[in-house]
Amino acid sequence: MPATSVVSATILTVFCCACVAMPLESQASESDHREFEAVLQTPFHADNKGMRTITLHFNYPDSEQTQQVRWRLELLRDDGRVLKHWKGRQALAAAPVKVALRWRTAERAGTPASLPAGVYRLRLRAGLESGIGDTIDNNIHVEQTWDVAVGLPRPAPTITRPPPFSTAPAPAGPRAAQRAAQYTAYLGNLHSQTNHSDGGGALAHCTGSQAPQSAALGPTEAYGFAQRHGLDFLMTSEHNHMFDGSDGTNAGANPAAVKALYQSGIHAADTWNLAHPGFLGIYGQEWGVTNNGGHLNILNSGDLLGWERNAAGELLADTATPRNDYATLYALMRQRGWLGQFNHPRADQFAIDGKPLAWTPDGDAAMVLCEVMNSNAFSTRTDESEPQHSNYEAGCNKLLEAGYHVAFSSNQDNHCANWGASSGNRTGVLIKRGQPLTADTFLAALKARRVYATMDKNAELILTANGRMMGERFDNKGRLTLQVRYTGKRGQRPAAINLFAGVPGRNGDVTVLSRKARKVFTPRAGEHFYYARVTQNDGKMLWSAPVWITQRPR
Repeated sequence: MPATSVVSATILTVFCCACVAMPLESQASESDHREFEAVLQTPFHADNKGMRTITLHFNYPDSEQTQQVRWRLELLRDDGRVLKHWKGRQALAAAPVKVALRWRTAERAGTPASLPAGVYRLRLRAGLESGIGDTIDNNIHVEQTWDVAVGLPRPAPTITRPPPFSTAPAPAGPRAAQRAAQYTAYLGNLHSQTNHSDGGGALAHCTGSQAPQSAALGPTEAYGFAQRHGLDFLMTSEHNHMFDGSDGTNAGANPAAVKALYQSGIHAADTWNLAHPGFLGIYGQEWGVTNNGGHLNILNSGDLLGWERNAAGELLADTATPRNDYATLYALMRQRGWLGQFNHPRADQFAIDGKPLAWTPDGDAAMVLCEVMNSNAFSTRTDESEPQHSNYEAGCNKLLEAGYHVAFSSNQDNHCANWGASSGNRTGVLIKRGQPLTADTFLAALKARRVYATMDKNAELILTANGRMMGERFDNKGRLTLQVRYTGKRGQRPAAINLFAGVPGRNGDVTVLSRKARKVFTPRAGEHFYYARVTQNDGKMLWSAPVWITQRPR
């Protein structure tokens, strides 16, 4: 077998997904997604025999040769101590590969548990070998982490239960509760594609990204589908370099037609919103490429940005932006007032002058969101049952430590015609009570970072600091009180609460500050950020936006 287990007894099997010819509309556009991918899939609870199957998914679309993947899976305590680990080396070609690990945690009644009951963390780190002497420690491309329960964990410490968001009059009581009641939460998806780029594939035969502009369904159909499935907003984020109808460069493309298609998408969103108050259709672009680059969404640009030119040398966009030049892009976004979201960030992306995840003041002003998780981009499910999700908390933490002021979002990256319906995860946006859901109020909320990410559309989470809402930046003297406010429904409750702390600009590690819903302390002088993550008893997680504190000496 190509992989071995370490520390615990494990049965490992490897599966190579069948190489099935895709429909023509699914073939041409995959080079934009040509990057090494690794996904960790694990049940939160073991079965009644104390067993669970952990599946590692590896993929490198359009790979031209067999490559070797080094991977390491670790079981961690909250403090980062490694309790168990598995590691391996796996051959990977163009077809996806699954590695299955069977792990017994001795959770059956009457048997001694190998670990105390509680919530632990599984972390997968994986990368492609690039030369002799490669190790997983110096060649990490992907890091995925998920919580798992061992035994029957004790309930999390008491957490404030009153609904944090309400349309009723603000109640009397603590300032934090009054502030929380001043907002209404709207839930939606800020990452999807239609037939304006490589999305919109009919569910009956959608197996991946579509050849650009080949599918039948566009933005209008996407907004209607999302609204019928209970979303409050949907962003169709079309790949900026596919408006010429090609995943490469269409030498014969007509610049006027390219730009007109983008404007037609803006018009489609505006038209839908006028006819459907209470739902917000957002049309924008996903800029960049994943291979040696990184995708980000631009939510409110009236211009199509690009770097491609036809055979006559004409720009196939409204405004020229050099490929992979993030410093120039951030400066333009800041100048124009455009807002952005880091999509599925990895540690090797968004480089400036060779430094990945590099901070600039322009980028800090323009980028407001970081995608902390995605459901399977090529899922065809419409009942919110998609089991595969990717976690990007490690990348978002690096961006926060670099100095970015970003809130967490949770999206689906739909390429098939199931916009927002593959999973129950959502991005929650808080708009001031009494204000309608419009483009203006929505963008104002994003600028204020009043956003939370949730895997459970029925659960809500905020964090306050001395009564001030998450997303805020303020000076503080003396004690600081962090308060987590969570509301769950349908029998869900917190299994674990974590308050995290970091220092913007330090480029270090985010650490656990507390495992309780309330923390009172005096920070050290200087800059800090804090955010909360709640893990429910079904394993689904929620992330608050951070708060940013400048602690002043007394």
